[in-house]
Amino acid sequence: MKIIDILNKRNMSLSFEVFPPKKESSFDSVMHAAEEIASCHPAFMSVTYGAGGGTSRYTMEMAKNIKDKYDVPTLAHLTCVSSSKEMVHQKIEEMKELGIENVMALRGDLTPELEKSDPATWDYKHATELVRELKESGEFCIGVACYPEVHPESINQKDDLLHIKDKVDAGADFLTTQMVFDNNLFFNFMYKIREVGVTCPVIPGIMPITNANQVARAIKLSGSFMPQRFKSLVDYFGNDPDAMKQAGIAYATDQIIDLYANGITNVHVYSMNKPDVAKAIMDNLSNILGKDFAR
Repeated sequence: MKIIDILNKRNMSLSFEVFPPKKESSFDSVMHAAEEIASCHPAFMSVTYGAGGGTSRYTMEMAKNIKDKYDVPTLAHLTCVSSSKEMVHQKIEEMKELGIENVMALRGDLTPELEKSDPATWDYKHATELVRELKESGEFCIGVACYPEVHPESINQKDDLLHIKDKVDAGADFLTTQMVFDNNLFFNFMYKIREVGVTCPVIPGIMPITNANQVARAIKLSGSFMPQRFKSLVDYFGNDPDAMKQAGIAYATDQIIDLYANGITNVHVYSMNKPDVAKAIMDNLSNILGKDFAR
């Protein structure tokens, strides 16, 4: 099932992200965690793609397994900046063969080697180029990323919004945001993205912070603003792992409920391969929303 069809139904739904292992020896344990999350029957699940394509084989395998075994639509990530055109086209053909209909088209992080090299030698410089090739290569549903607080490499937000519009004009069907911890930033972003003419669905990304050590990493990865309310939560509960876990789940649930209450129908959770966290959030939402919450 194509994700755009899920988004267009306008039912309240939740999706989760999982990431493949870096080593083959970890595959079984990671796949087991992903299957536990899939057993919650989310709207869809996305499977990430490691820097430089290092986990790409596992990305495709996990996406196919979740889709076939649990009948949960999957979104396979695909990065391009560290790949050749030949490699990207091989991955596109592989996705077709595996019946993967949904692709998250990303430029990908710059490796240290790329940062030292001449961009003129790269086959891909922007995700827009990958979106165009996916659009030309098959009937894929294409998602792209966006940063409500501005991509760290953008000159300013106006420039960043225009880059997002380029990706949508190239064929992207929906956007998923980097993690946000303050919903007001997301609502402000929605106003601005609509103002530049982007009308496709935008899915907010929520990351449950369940231990204090995640905070610094989350800020480094996304540059996300941490509201004082959230900082106080970490300060108070951060030294008690069990309490911090429950507080993080409660904070994420509260964010999601607020988004639903303000007309946002689809939310994506960066679940960090933690089935217990995913299940707790899903149960919280089911208890609050009851029959109105579409699994």
